[in-house]
Amino acid sequence: MCGIAGQYCFDGRSPDRELLARMSEQLIHRGPDGAGTEIRGCMGLVHRRLAIIDLSDDGLQPMTNEDRTLWLVYNGEIYNYVELREELIGKGHRFHSQSDTEVILHAYEEWGAGCLQRFNGMWAFALWDERSQQLFCARDRFGIKPFYYTKTGGSFLFASEIKALIEHPDVGKTPDDEILGTYLAWGVQDHSARTMFDGIFQLKPAHALIVTKDGPHSPYRYWDIMINSAVRSDARDEQETGRFLDLLRDATRIHLRSDVAVGTCLSGGIDSSTLAVLINNLIRDEAPASVSDRQKTFSAVFTDKRFNESRYIDEIVNATGVDSHRTEPAPEQLREDIDRLIWVQDEPFGSLSIYAQYCVMRLARKNVKVVLDGQGADELLAGYLAYLASYIRGLVHSFHIGAALWEIAGSFRIHRRFFYSAFGQLLVRRTRRNLLTVIVPPVDRYAGSLDEVLKRELCSTNLPALLHYEDRNSMAFSIESRVPYLDVRLVEYVASLPLNQKIRNGMTKTALRGAVLGIIPESVRCRVDKMGFVTPEEVWMKEMLRPFVLDVLCADSFRARPYWNADAVIKDYLAFLEGKSVYSPEVWRIVCTELWLRKFFDPRTGSSEGGPGSPLVSG
Repeated sequence: MCGIAGQYCFDGRSPDRELLARMSEQLIHRGPDGAGTEIRGCMGLVHRRLAIIDLSDDGLQPMTNEDRTLWLVYNGEIYNYVELREELIGKGHRFHSQSDTEVILHAYEEWGAGCLQRFNGMWAFALWDERSQQLFCARDRFGIKPFYYTKTGGSFLFASEIKALIEHPDVGKTPDDEILGTYLAWGVQDHSARTMFDGIFQLKPAHALIVTKDGPHSPYRYWDIMINSAVRSDARDEQETGRFLDLLRDATRIHLRSDVAVGTCLSGGIDSSTLAVLINNLIRDEAPASVSDRQKTFSAVFTDKRFNESRYIDEIVNATGVDSHRTEPAPEQLREDIDRLIWVQDEPFGSLSIYAQYCVMRLARKNVKVVLDGQGADELLAGYLAYLASYIRGLVHSFHIGAALWEIAGSFRIHRRFFYSAFGQLLVRRTRRNLLTVIVPPVDRYAGSLDEVLKRELCSTNLPALLHYEDRNSMAFSIESRVPYLDVRLVEYVASLPLNQKIRNGMTKTALRGAVLGIIPESVRCRVDKMGFVTPEEVWMKEMLRPFVLDVLCADSFRARPYWNADAVIKDYLAFLEGKSVYSPEVWRIVCTELWLRKFFDPRTGSSEGGPGSPLVSG
């Protein structure tokens, strides 16, 4: 896990060493264990190292092959590197390190761009081929690791984070109003190759990009997934859930491969709880050195019982005997952290729930260097309650009327309060979009049948943004975060399952719940509420953060923005404070956008701890 950056000059001139040094400095949190820069003619490569596998100097980057014709900078982990290394040795390749980085080099030598199909892991890398003067860039199938790029001044620039690219004086000077407006109106981000910085792009998940002296070619997709649209199959539940558990167990096993300590994020939900129990079983059966004899878990808890998951965390702790570490995010601390949080994330974020994750990563840093997390399970297994409506609609349209009626009955029996609340929120959000002055195309995350929705959520409208938050939150504290539910073998298997292994009788995550029967406590396995690492955002925005938010909304800069009607926003927020309207995420998104605009675009007359920019809150 590391930070990467580089510059390819198309006219043959040498890259700007000072620019590369500044880019490297902006990525130091991603790799505090070492730095490397290599300039090969018109190509400059930068690497910041977070040493996880092969801690010796043999793992330093930029890394080259035997004849020094290939040079690689890489961020991520190839979890099946042990098996690939053995295969490549059998084909005559010679290795000089124990790192997965060198496996990428030899895999490229052996299979060319086809090496991407062989990798099981998370990655963003740039590989310079000196013979062809070609830069080969690739990002993992789900976008777990970031890759940003731009073209300016006769050169191609890339980096792990946007803040490194804007070290170039001509890059990222204005927002991309359409992408920013889509975020403000619909709450989606990372759904496009465009970013909220005009002219800065991201390599989309499952895409690769070739850059030559003629410039960057069009990115191409190297992997895709199809979600089974069948409602049910002839296979017995025991067969399907048994195979699911076998794959998840092995995914967890290889995600523990590390030469440094590994811990687990434990929210108290079924996804992270399952990982914690599986890891405990692996400790007993295989004794992975990265975990030692007692697993460490990291959780966010709250005094407010409406948002506190301590009861479920305690269930897992009592069942496993893990070494439990907990933190309670507080609005007072958020006031101190918000400047750095905005800077860390690069772009505005959709809710304050990511602050809980930020606090968990800060806690984990004191004990481990790697954490496993349950991200991805909701999109794979239809874990969000909003997916129920898509499933029922698809059943009706495919003439499974009896099944649709059964699901309607089950959904309203279990989740009646959710549906009433969701309907009210739809009306409130529609009204709050009228506060905006931007015109953006509509985004309907839940249009179509369940299989269509899940593919969209996996590849564009939800998971990429969540992975963005997780990467930045973990790397802010030099922590590597791993997500076993996105093991490609598990993903492809779950995609092949019929829809009733995802939702059945109003219950989500059917396959997972069936697979862990008798493995995790029933109170956790049968949970129907959905929380995760959340914060009491509505309470904070109405009470403890009230002075902070009012300060933001009453500033001259806020009134000058072209994205909203400032007077209407203030009036709406005051109505919320007075109990005349209910809360919705649009309120935070507007506040967060104002803070982001101050941080990255307003005249840089001052500086703050997180990075360059004006102070976020005046006076």
